[in-house]
Amino acid sequence: MGLFDQFRSIFAKASTPATPAPAPEVKVAALEDRRTRSRVNPREGTRILLIDDSPTIVTALKRILRSAGCVTLEALDAESGLELAQNQHPELIFLDIVLPGMNGFAALRALRKDPVTKDIPVIMISGNEQATEQFFGTRIGADDFMKKPFSRFEVFARIERLLDENQIPRRPKTASIPQPSQPAVAMQQA
Repeated sequence: MGLFDQFRSIFAKASTPATPAPAPEVKVAALEDRRTRSRVNPREGTRILLIDDSPTIVTALKRILRSAGCVTLEALDAESGLELAQNQHPELIFLDIVLPGMNGFAALRALRKDPVTKDIPVIMISGNEQATEQFFGTRIGADDFMKKPFSRFEVFARIERLLDENQIPRRPKTASIPQPSQPAVAMQQA
């Protein structure tokens, strides 16, 4: 028996399972719920800014959003995106984290500091699996976080969470976070 035949016999034995693997469990209830529950879209003509350096991602998001009657504005870098946000006043922004030049976190900080753009809801997008990005993004002021690759269902679910009663995207009302010195003062007074 040659060396190749020995390897083949070893790997053939290792790859043959003794018992068949169980079939993956399909979450039928989740699929049925998604299909039967009516989707709440943003109102017709909602302006959404897409800031991502991938033309593929921009095109995919553009098609998904335009199918629901949204108007899209596109930028392939943060600097162009910030300029569009200033001049076009979008009602929602999808912002990638990894961008050429200024990254998404720096762009988000700039959006939150600017009185013209500070109240625009921002959904951060990343292909990275790290939860630290999501945590950091929410600390700076992101309103939601979406991982790549994403589905049409997920895009609309993220948007729906930000819609008000008139189907207009709004930043969620959050409780003010006390400054680090305030709890210590409150404890001293008590």
